[in-house]
Amino acid sequence: MTEVAAARRSRITPEREAELYEAVLDLLREVGYDALTMDAVAARTRSSKATLYRQWGGKAELVAKAVRHNKPGGSLLGLDTGSLRGDLHALTLRSDDCEMEQNSALMRGLAMAIHGNPDLLKAFREHLIEPEMAEFRRILQRAIDRGEVRADNPATEFMVHMMVGAFAARTLIDEQPPTQRFLLSYIDAVVLPAFGVTG
Repeated sequence: MTEVAAARRSRITPEREAELYEAVLDLLREVGYDALTMDAVAARTRSSKATLYRQWGGKAELVAKAVRHNKPGGSLLGLDTGSLRGDLHALTLRSDDCEMEQNSALMRGLAMAIHGNPDLLKAFREHLIEPEMAEFRRILQRAIDRGEVRADNPATEFMVHMMVGAFAARTLIDEQPPTQRFLLSYIDAVVLPAFGVTG
């Protein structure tokens, strides 16, 4: 199934794909997930609706992949600064404050739709949640292998929760967007001590 999807996508150039994803994100910001239609995406991108369905299968898949494509810096696979603190700081610094504010607003807008739409939840799990969890596990495993973090530390089950929680709660609790300064301070004050990392 993955090979078939890859073959379908290969008909569109990476530049065109990026253009389509950007148009999807613009529409999401304008009208939200529920009001976004494949007709609107087709009109905005001068594509045929048939092409969009052939390439992505449906709205949920297209939206999840657009959000994934929008994540700064791509995969975390190449990220290895030699310390857990360095890795988490480098991860945070991939987005500037403006990008964080835009992404925070986008995810707030999608949150209700994700949990009210099984197809969208499935697509988000496949293309965003599971890959992010796997990448965070790799970062954490390196810290364990280096001896920075004990393998039996109970906080290892909650790294993603802590990182995503801080990003989401900043607006809810403080009525301010997440910023680099806030997240770097949070990592140093909360995340690293939870893993027994000092300094």
